[in-house]
Amino acid sequence: MTPTPDTNQPSPAELLKASSPTLAGTIAQTLADPQVDRFSDDDNQFLKFHGVYQQRDRDVRGADKKFILMVRCRIPGGVVTAAQYLACDDLATRYANNTLRVTSRQSLQFHGVVKSGLRTVVKGINDVLLTTLAACGDNSRNVMAPPSPATNGLARLVHQHARQAAAVMSTRTPAYHSIWIEGVPLNLDAPENKNFVDPLYGKTYLPRKFKIAFAIPPLNDVDIFTNCCGFIAIADAGGQLLGYNLIAGGGMGRTHGNAATFPRMADVIGFLPADKAVDVAKAALTLHRDFSGRTDRKHARLKYVLADRGVAWFRGELERRLGFKLGEARPFKFEKQGDAFGWHRQADGKLFLGLFVETGRIKDKDGWRMKSALRRVVEKFQPEIRLTPANNILLANMDPARQDEITALFAEHGVRIENQGSHLRRASMACVSLPTCGLGLAESERCLPGLITRLEALLAETGLGDQEIAIRMTGCPNGCARPYLAEIGFVGKAPGKYQVYLGGNEASTRLNRLWKDTVKDADIVAEMRPVLARYAKERQSAERFGDWVARVLWNEQPAAI
Repeated sequence: MTPTPDTNQPSPAELLKASSPTLAGTIAQTLADPQVDRFSDDDNQFLKFHGVYQQRDRDVRGADKKFILMVRCRIPGGVVTAAQYLACDDLATRYANNTLRVTSRQSLQFHGVVKSGLRTVVKGINDVLLTTLAACGDNSRNVMAPPSPATNGLARLVHQHARQAAAVMSTRTPAYHSIWIEGVPLNLDAPENKNFVDPLYGKTYLPRKFKIAFAIPPLNDVDIFTNCCGFIAIADAGGQLLGYNLIAGGGMGRTHGNAATFPRMADVIGFLPADKAVDVAKAALTLHRDFSGRTDRKHARLKYVLADRGVAWFRGELERRLGFKLGEARPFKFEKQGDAFGWHRQADGKLFLGLFVETGRIKDKDGWRMKSALRRVVEKFQPEIRLTPANNILLANMDPARQDEITALFAEHGVRIENQGSHLRRASMACVSLPTCGLGLAESERCLPGLITRLEALLAETGLGDQEIAIRMTGCPNGCARPYLAEIGFVGKAPGKYQVYLGGNEASTRLNRLWKDTVKDADIVAEMRPVLARYAKERQSAERFGDWVARVLWNEQPAAI
């Protein structure tokens, strides 16, 4: 089957990509001009492919508005060496806003970078064998894999496949090395650049982003069903990898007031041998490239192809491109999502330490100097750093003999290893939103910690104590913190106003539903009080809040989305 011809005009983004397949634009020229404080609108689109977003500090108004930049790394599986982490920490201190942000796709972001320091940051990241290429833009984004230390053969092999998939999916533009490493404009007159077309992505790359993840049941710590393409590891009783169940068509993003956009869970497609994972990921990406729409960017994700054409069509077209048949999906079960906090023993006898990083922001503040503590520990003990999809950090391969010393060093900086916050707080996530994200409609990262404090008091009031309820907040409906899977999801609709979604589950395998379309921040506790009071009285033994909502409230409100 050939792609359906697109009879409508391509979007401006498609025309822009076609005009400069190298993605060079005039980025290098703008970097070299000290009189210019910002990139053009066209270059802003090209910058995304290089892992950079041009933003404004939206707290600053009037004539004093200044342009700043966010820089995102691409770190397959979220694994960082001690040297790489220390380099990123140093760059954040010197050229950003003295913080690092752990992303929901196991990466690191730098915020508040100014144009004069941009190339230094990107080059410094590359100097330690990391990259920002394809961390953003219409290409395959960072490939996720289970963050727990890979000390057994199954986990190591899954991470190996994730890294291989990431390497195959990387864009090949020569502009990245020229601009950021060599520091010169790309020579567009050279034959290889003049006629450049990316061998995988083509002249206009993808219609929109493409997300890949790997998971090992029963722990769904990557929220696998939210990805465009996912690989669920199937192992035998001895832990040997037999292959993967392929899933496809997941995604969180939607647009307020546009019923044609919606969050969607991926479909299970079939089973494949482990050594075919990279080929299957590549073929799935080409289906997105060839069949997702290029006229309306709000409807240009693979999930809409699956929703429109169905699993049977997708599997048939995928198999045609692969040249072999998928098997029937093997049984699997996910039981929970989330990270392990505190000290834990690895299979090899060493220790790993799970650190809760509220809203993913590694920083120093009064009484809690996580950034300084991490630098001291990483410098002295050289752990492997693992970034989690829940915005937290695992320090792996630690010597058990140094456990007390490490615990004491964190304590010196106000970071507790035991009791790192309530169950409610540790199960929370938020996107960045204001003041830097241009899409933010309401607060998120700056709002959620205080809201959690208020909800902790409400749980105590209703007799629920230190109950774990997964709460996620985003400042807009695009869903970067995956709020549509949460037991309670808050989605920004306007300044100080949120949609409230209820009913996700512990395993992150069920979408929640809209409960209230508009609730003011100041009214959230009052709105939630009667619901939580009912839950405290009506729940079954060990029944989580989201499961009670699905059992009780959804039957009372069957029309809810």
